[in-house]
Amino acid sequence: MPELIRRGAVEADAWTFVGLDAEPGDAPIPVGPVAVPLAVWKARRAELLRRPDPTGVWLAPADAPEELQDDLARLSLVAVRFPKFTDGRGYSTANLLRRAGYRGELRAFGDLGRDQLFYLSRCGFDAFALRPGSDLHEELASLHDFSEPYQGSVADPRPLFRRRAAAASGAPQ
Repeated sequence: MPELIRRGAVEADAWTFVGLDAEPGDAPIPVGPVAVPLAVWKARRAELLRRPDPTGVWLAPADAPEELQDDLARLSLVAVRFPKFTDGRGYSTANLLRRAGYRGELRAFGDLGRDQLFYLSRCGFDAFALRPGSDLHEELASLHDFSEPYQGSVADPRPLFRRRAAAASGAPQ
């Protein structure tokens, strides 16, 4: 079973991703936790919601996360595909999903490496499926590469100077 980094640990990945290599069309949906492309979700939503197993949606770089707005509470997983190392649209997608109120697992997958994990986590991702051959235990350490980031994040939108000013004044954090 493949592994991934989820919430700060290396874990087995039980999810099946449909439609990564070919168009899934009307193919049967496998048993167990499954993530489908946004187009399949839109076409087969009622059927997928009746499944007893966890269901998720994966988004390609050009997909609009707003299309999931009404279903965010129903999804166990939203995954964002990074087909190329240089494609950064998924960072914005994660930020938009978290701002829209999505609280489930938000997974980055595809052509990802160690140097991206810290920044991906600041945008709201809490799970990472890295490129094949990655040493996940070594990559996990990158989530702690920086102790005090300058910029705000999804978790705390205040930049460093505002966090320091609040701490100095004794104001609530």
